[in-house]
Amino acid sequence: MVVRNCCSFLIKRNKQTYSTEPNNLKARNSFRYNGLIHRKTVGVEPAADGKGVVVVISAHHHQQERPGHAQQHPAHDSQEQVPPRPAHGRHPQSQRHPEQPEAHDGEEEAHPPHQELLSPCPQ
Repeated sequence: MVVRNCCSFLIKRNKQTYSTEPNNLKARNSFRYNGLIHRKTVGVEPAADGKGVVVVISAHHHQQERPGHAQQHPAHDSQEQVPPRPAHGRHPQSQRHPEQPEAHDGEEEAHPPHQELLSPCPQ
């Protein structure tokens, strides 16, 4: 924002430069006292009833949300059952399954488990 030499709030009188911008309590035209460019400022305005003043505090405006987050999602009916979200790390696809199914009582395994060869390579 350009407010150094040309601004609608700028007033030059008596060889000094003043500013009439809102939230500039010192009325000086400098970066330090500028009420437009700082995120948090304090200002004074007359009260609505005409008696006294009101202290105005302007806070940081939140950044606009991205378009994907601003979309409205339909609400679920109270009768419709929504499945609960799985806990972190417990997604069904991330669970490890045993390589071989367990043998039932009285049954032998169809295929014995593979054994690695521990003998040295022939030279």
